[in-house]
Amino acid sequence: MRWCLILITSLFVATQIEGQDETLRTTGELRRACSRRGAAKPPPGRINTSDRLKALRRVMQMDTIIQTISIDAYIITSDDEHQTEYVAPYDRRREYISGFSGSSGDAIVTLNKAALWTDGRYHLQADNQLNCDWLLMREGQSKIPTKSDWLKNELANGSRIGADPKLMSASAWNSLKYELDNSTLHLVPVHVNLIDLIWKNHADTIADKDAFVWEFEYSGKNWTTKVEETRNELRNMGVQAMVITSLAEIAWLLNIRGRDIPYNPFVKSYVLLGLHEVRLYVDRSKLVKNDVNKHLRTDWGVSTTSITVQNYEDIWIDLPTYLQAWNTILLPSSSPFSMGVSQAIYSLVPEKKRLYKPSPIIHLKAMKNPVEIAGMEVAHIRDAAAMCEFLDYLETRIGEGDMWSELDVAKIINNIRFEQNFSLGNSFETIVAFGSNGALPHYEPTPATNSIIFTNSTLVIDSGGQYYDGTTDVTRTLHFGTPTKEQINAYTRVLMGSIQLSSLVFPPNMKSSVADVMARAPLWEVGLDYMHGTGHGIGTFLGVHESPISMHYNSRSKDQHLKAGYFLSNEPGFYSEGEFGVRLENILEVIPKPWLLHYTGQSFLGFKDVTLVPYEPKLIDTALLSVHHKRWLNEYNTRIRELVGKELKEKNKMSAFYWMMEKTKHIPGAATSLSYQPVILTTAILFIHFLN
Repeated sequence: MRWCLILITSLFVATQIEGQDETLRTTGELRRACSRRGAAKPPPGRINTSDRLKALRRVMQMDTIIQTISIDAYIITSDDEHQTEYVAPYDRRREYISGFSGSSGDAIVTLNKAALWTDGRYHLQADNQLNCDWLLMREGQSKIPTKSDWLKNELANGSRIGADPKLMSASAWNSLKYELDNSTLHLVPVHVNLIDLIWKNHADTIADKDAFVWEFEYSGKNWTTKVEETRNELRNMGVQAMVITSLAEIAWLLNIRGRDIPYNPFVKSYVLLGLHEVRLYVDRSKLVKNDVNKHLRTDWGVSTTSITVQNYEDIWIDLPTYLQAWNTILLPSSSPFSMGVSQAIYSLVPEKKRLYKPSPIIHLKAMKNPVEIAGMEVAHIRDAAAMCEFLDYLETRIGEGDMWSELDVAKIINNIRFEQNFSLGNSFETIVAFGSNGALPHYEPTPATNSIIFTNSTLVIDSGGQYYDGTTDVTRTLHFGTPTKEQINAYTRVLMGSIQLSSLVFPPNMKSSVADVMARAPLWEVGLDYMHGTGHGIGTFLGVHESPISMHYNSRSKDQHLKAGYFLSNEPGFYSEGEFGVRLENILEVIPKPWLLHYTGQSFLGFKDVTLVPYEPKLIDTALLSVHHKRWLNEYNTRIRELVGKELKEKNKMSAFYWMMEKTKHIPGAATSLSYQPVILTTAILFIHFLN
């Protein structure tokens, strides 16, 4: 009887604790090393932002400083004035106030609380970096309040919520305002940025760099042609002009590049594009060198085939002035990886003159022309050779007993990639994550979190390069010892999903979210999953994340169709919290399947892997692979041997060449070519029919 009572009591206590944890999770109070019941050691890398929060709350109450009535809450987004994904150091205001360095997340600070919302990629990272002053709202999990619901619950009637309208997209602003309309809360613009007021040495982080021309040999199309194509789209939409705030769109449209944004070759600027003129708002000094003024024909005067250059800040004066001559102006709305115009731009245009729709440049830019396609393929071969050189070196050194840390790995791979022809450096911060760090999908090593790499777990390396002829993004998972059955199983299932997506043949009207299921199926089969999307678009010497493609079966954004000439990532993963992670990523090119049109009378599309980096054979359980998986691997390895092998031999990188040959050995038991494609095609057609 005594043991029964003990068991019942234990179960009751466990249930009570579980219930308490669930409550703490939904309120954001479930935090690592923040328990009120004990003082656990905080994780390395946690930043104390208590004094910054106190300073912010002081200025929130100073009417004369913020130039409006005091506010009760302040919203700090991750954005700059152009809603760029990666922002310059001086624009990392949300990181400054919170300590959280992830690329996505919004913070809200009230007079007595601070909360951060971020998605599943960053839940673990945010929990580690935020100090205990912060509530963590894990977006994507059940019962997590939205920002508007949280504000309604926290603030008294009549409270004022402030935000910088330049740093918040019109889409996000209007959505929040709509959600607050049935309350007594007021969303108000605060035109003086409060973080800048309290951020010491903020101006010291600003650096000016020159713009340069992206030559025709890489672009395959003159900027004047691109401008005219865009104007035709505007005419079809019935507008006389558009405001272009996206730095990626400006870079593509004018064939100029710069170094104002980390990892992205962008020039900080605005463009007013009319049917008869183009005005570029930029720091004029950036155009003096590298023949940029000559390229843009800035001395031609105002014409349809020249650029008028204005000072960067003049956009706020000129836009209301030129509006008088236009009946309707396009203000780009949000789409995946492109948030559209800021609330500040949006509010300058009278409602009767606004056309608020996605930018037509998004689709023009996403569909690469033949020169861009060839450039992307060549850039990925060059990048694969760099990866093989690095992976051979890393495996050799660790095999000989050298001690390497995550930061050591990141430094070496960045250097090797930068040494490649036509390289301008990384396309994003290199992710090197060993062991339990690999369970954080977007972990980036810092001096505080830097881990030594041993031989008892997996190492995830996610990196990419910016080349004049293309942008790359590749992830491989390694193991330098004897992997466990769990690690092998996870790796193999992730690889199976990657192969199944890559092998998919589909009609042009298939929604991109449908394809996501192909990558997740091998993990779902055993009750596993991952919390991030499977694919994103990628630019050509532009952003590593490019609209309109964002592949997730549960996507909340408008679903898109894939078109020949698009490039996108294929990156399934598996993350065992506190233990290890696995992710594999290739870039896919969308290609036509003309032989099917000939035989069926219906057009179909498929994928071609342009990433050509070997997988790790010791992590593959070939018993789990079907004959079709094996055949795909053999064909993929053959392409690596031919294309990357040639590049390595031409560069006399023979050690890397032999390493690559060893990793790409033939796998027995593959299907013949005649038995493969019909099976994949039939599976795809039945699958799409079932979902529709």
